[in-house]
Amino acid sequence: MHRFLLGGLAALVMVGVGLFWLQGRAAVEAGAPPPEIEATDVPEELPSADVGDRVGPEPPVATELTREQRRFGRYDRDSDGRITRHEMLSTRTSGFQRLDTDGNNLLTFEEWAATTVDRFEYADVDGNDWLTPEEFARTAPPRPKPKAKCRC
Repeated sequence: MHRFLLGGLAALVMVGVGLFWLQGRAAVEAGAPPPEIEATDVPEELPSADVGDRVGPEPPVATELTREQRRFGRYDRDSDGRITRHEMLSTRTSGFQRLDTDGNNLLTFEEWAATTVDRFEYADVDGNDWLTPEEFARTAPPRPKPKAKCRC
């Protein structure tokens, strides 16, 4: 039993000595002078280019979008200013559970597409199979009612 204790103590002492030795080397290396730079390594002039009358492109301008414009942009995948039926249906994958009409915890494509198609047809007022930003605004979820203020 004593041999194990002495062996463990000896191992700890050796680890401690090794740590002190490494810290001592690090202190010596940190205090060492920086290497000298020879004059042949430093260029005499900085390189430059003659650009003449050239002017670079203007930086893009960020515009503030309304909440409805940002929402329209998320649905309008090809950025053509209108939402097709395919674009409208592609974003509905997260709502499967809400759309399960028969309550069997299985959402068929028909259950999913029926609600989305009905919503698209409700929004498409002129019936041309694409939504303008004004028509798309009809698909917005209802705003929550403000909470009643406390009578404290």
